[in-house]
Amino acid sequence: MAENNEEAFRRIYEANSKKIFHLCYGYTGDDDAANDLLQETFLKVWQNLHKFRNQALISTWIYRIAVNTCLTYLRSEKRQAKDEITPQLAETKREEFSEKNEQVALLYKCISKLEESERIIITLVLDEVPYPEIAEVSGISEGNLRVKIHRIKQKLTELYNHYERL
Repeated sequence: MAENNEEAFRRIYEANSKKIFHLCYGYTGDDDAANDLLQETFLKVWQNLHKFRNQALISTWIYRIAVNTCLTYLRSEKRQAKDEITPQLAETKREEFSEKNEQVALLYKCISKLEESERIIITLVLDEVPYPEIAEVSGISEGNLRVKIHRIKQKLTELYNHYERL
């Protein structure tokens, strides 16, 4: 039985860890912190796997755990990630990304300027999570989600265009 649980957990981890890392990175803008939050999220998944009731997709359940883990981290660190990570994210990413990927670095800089709820939603969109699942994770209706995503994209476009001009 224990072997079965370990195998199931391994499959769950492999299927979800990249997206959860991106989510954590969206909150922190830091590889090390994102990796720590990824590990903490999957530790909670492991500890609570027996409580999962299949009332939602397992990925939705894991996203909820990750979001709560990230929010707890930000509160406990008394950080406003969008204020703290912007300068260091821009510099670090500018060095790491090749010229070809500089637009990606700029996109992450713009995302770091968004409010927490907007960062979670746009990160899930970028990870191609289906809208019904994003709506469930964020606790809003799918119709409201579509409006919110449209507004976030507009905001990102404005931010992106502002930084492009600099």
